[in-house]
Amino acid sequence: MVKAASVAGKGRTNQVRIIGGKHRGRKLPVADAPGLRPTPDRVRETLFNWLGQNLTGWHCLDLFAGSGALGFEAASRGAASVVLVEQSTSVVRGLQVAAGVLKDPAIRVVCADAVEFLKKSAALPPLDLIFLDPPYGQGWLDRIMMQVLPLLASDARLYIEAETALPDHLAPGLICLRRGQAGQVHYHLYGYDTNTTDTVNTTDTGST
Repeated sequence: MVKAASVAGKGRTNQVRIIGGKHRGRKLPVADAPGLRPTPDRVRETLFNWLGQNLTGWHCLDLFAGSGALGFEAASRGAASVVLVEQSTSVVRGLQVAAGVLKDPAIRVVCADAVEFLKKSAALPPLDLIFLDPPYGQGWLDRIMMQVLPLLASDARLYIEAETALPDHLAPGLICLRRGQAGQVHYHLYGYDTNTTDTVNTTDTGST
């Protein structure tokens, strides 16, 4: 995703490195766009330790893709499909270049506003994993959450990065399974189960 608070350095060659799976070690170009900040390696490592390293057959959506780091990691771990959605045309071009480097047929890049994409998402299969890393301070989670829930498969996972810690019960059927903090970024992994009313929550108290 693109965050307005930070600005990429002029003339800098930006890259993201895949840290696991079949594409492990591959370095992918990242668009030099204002506010573009990939999820750090150590946070990605923590997330995929939580998820398990094998996502074979999973259908995934990265709704605020930005650098694409999370979606590319999912594809590297065997996901059957990974849709990367980004509204910035310059960032989308960077995603397309990176996807071209990997040549992974599971990856699809879409240039669209998140809300508009969700309105036209009926053709998607039930999703096993959705990444949400929206711009901070713009109320995105409140705007999209009830549109996201119908896309989730039974026992799906929802990963969210936010500027503040989110509640254990974020929406009907969502239960916070794990959470952590890296600097000012709070990251959360939710499980989706419409039949579950109790929370089992494990907190990572150390920075990653």
